[in-house]
Formats: sequence, C-alpha cells, structure tokens
Amino acid sequence: MNIRAQSLAASQQMIERIAMQIILHPDKAAVDKAFEALKTFEWGQDRGPLRPIDDAINATHGDAALRKELETRLLAVLGCWMPRAAKDFAFRRLSLMGTAASVPVLADLLADKDLAHMARFALERIPDAAAAEALRAALAKTAGPLRVGCIVSLGARRDEPSVPALAALLAEQDQAVAAAAATALGHIGTAEAAAAVADFLKKAPAGLKAVAADANLACAGRLVAAGKKAEAAAIYRALAGADQPKHVRVAVAQGLLAAGAP
Repeated sequence: MNIRAQSLAASQQMIERIAMQIILHPDKAAVDKAFEALKTFEWGQDRGPLRPIDDAINATHGDAALRKELETRLLAVLGCWMPRAAKDFAFRRLSLMGTAASVPVLADLLADKDLAHMARFALERIPDAAAAEALRAALAKTAGPLRVGCIVSLGARRDEPSVPALAALLAEQDQAVAAAAATALGHIGTAEAAAAVADFLKKAPAGLKAVAADANLACAGRLVAAGKKAEAAAIYRALAGADQPKHVRVAVAQGLLAAGAP
C-alpha cells in the first residue's frame, strides 16, 4: 500500500471513530435542540435537525437510563399539540425502541380515528407482551375499521394467546371483522388457530368462503413449517375438490407435496 493510500485509510478510520463516538455519546444539547425542532416539524421538511434523536436512539442499546429518558420524551410528543408529522416521527421511533412503558399511552390512542393506525404500528413492533394485551383489550372497545386494525395487528404479531378472542370474532355479523379475524388466525397458524378456521370454512357465508379457504391454506403452511405435516395434510385434503378456485387447487397440490402426503 502506498503512502497516499495509507493516509486515506487512516483518515477514514479516524472519521469512523469520531462517528462512533458521536453515536455512543450523543450531545445532550443537540438532542434538546432536535426535540425543540420537532415541535414545528411538518411533512416535507428537512429531517436533518431531527437527526440527533436518531443518533441518541442508537446509543440506547447500552444505556437503559437514556432509553427511558428518550422514550418518555417521545411519548410526551403524542400527548401534546404537536403537528401530525411530529407525532408520526415519535410513533416510528417508539416502534423501534418502545418498551412496556409506552403501552398505556399507545393503548389510549387505539380508539382515536386519526392516530390509531400509527399507535398500532408501534404496538405491533414492541416485543413486550403488554403490547399484545393492549391490542386484545381494544377488541371490545372499538368497532368497524378501528377494530379491524387491532385484529390485523394481532395477526401481524402472530400472537398465540389471542387465538380464542379472534376465533370468537369469526361469528361477527360485520364481515370485515370476521374476514380480518380469519386472516389473522391464518397468520398465527397454530393447531388451535387451524381448528378455528377449519370450522369457519364449513359455515362461512358465501362472501367469506374465499377468505376462509386462504386462512386454512395459511395455517397449513405454518403447520408444515413447524413440522406438523400430518395436521397440515388433513387441512389440504379438506380443501381438495374440483369446485375450489384454481389458486386453491394449486396450493393444495403443492401443500400436499410439502407435507409428504400422497
């Protein structure tokens, strides 16, 4: 390596060390300034002034106290008059570093028609079981699209404790709710979920037959992946038949092969 190349490599290493120091030791004044900028942040504006918040979040992996402080400050954004864009920013950051401490604030927003979507976005990604519990509790407190959203989020989390509550919703007169519940059960894909959607397939109204079939296929696929090939094969066989749509027949043939069934 020549002298010029060595100099460039040394400069690059120095830049990387400085950048790492900034990430690991965020400037408190810069973070304060970023939160001040967040108060008037609107969509389309330069996000550069908010960068110190992201840098500080990167540092929370090894600093529980800093994580708690940042989480508290982001939650405060959701409870004040700040623009929707600022709240969207806070929701997205909480989805990355939120803990059980975020759940009560987010849960209170699940019935808010303007903020429920992003509250669910964060709750879907917070690994603490309290997040799933909040979504389940909201099933009894919401209706229409807000309830459907909570169902979708539980399916996205593949939350097994939610199976009984979701199975009960298959009997709902609101077909959007019943369809969302069937789809969520398909994503969860446990034996209990499979039993619920198999029963639903037998009595689903005409408008939900396709959804019920897809949910059964999804459960069967999950069971194959879990090594429960006999249970999966039984589901595929129940879906076999010339009266099924082409995509179902193809999926059944492929599924039986994957399950090692004749």
